[in-house]
Amino acid sequence: MPGRDVDAEDQSIGVIRVVSGEFGGRKLLVPAGVATRPTTDKVRQAVFNSLDSAGLIDGAAIVDLYAGSGALGIEALSRGAATCVFVERDRAALQALRANIAALGLTDRATVVTSDVPAWVPALRGVDLALIDPPYEFDGWDQLLGLLRVPYVVAESGRQIEAPIGWDLLRSRRYGRTWVTQLERLA
Repeated sequence: MPGRDVDAEDQSIGVIRVVSGEFGGRKLLVPAGVATRPTTDKVRQAVFNSLDSAGLIDGAAIVDLYAGSGALGIEALSRGAATCVFVERDRAALQALRANIAALGLTDRATVVTSDVPAWVPALRGVDLALIDPPYEFDGWDQLLGLLRVPYVVAESGRQIEAPIGWDLLRSRRYGRTWVTQLERLA
């Protein structure tokens, strides 16, 4: 499967692995089809090493928007985040997400919200970091970031994202066809 960083035996069964931390090496189910595009191991490793270095993960309250299989939020929990809220609406993705949370024994640290992200975001409170990985064709960044009231955002996209009003661009890196942008909300 192009765009997925899994070994050949896992590709046929829809599995990726947690990169590091408490659950490093553990398998995560990925829903079949093209609706969910899991973040590759290389990208997750780079993103979370950067977040760890900045002290943004340990003990943090995280939200994983457009969660899919939950790989980003689970990676955060594996590396010491206190809690994670996973927001997803796709049925196949929700099934894989719930199975992954249960298999890792994370039900006490994870909350799954079945909702459309833009409709739910105004209710978001008490979160330190938002991990956002919508479909690559998503074009509502300014609107979504305008609704978010969190200190830090990691946004994954098929194109470079400019910092809208109210946000400071901390870092923007390209990994193949994936752009990862880190933003900090201005006071």
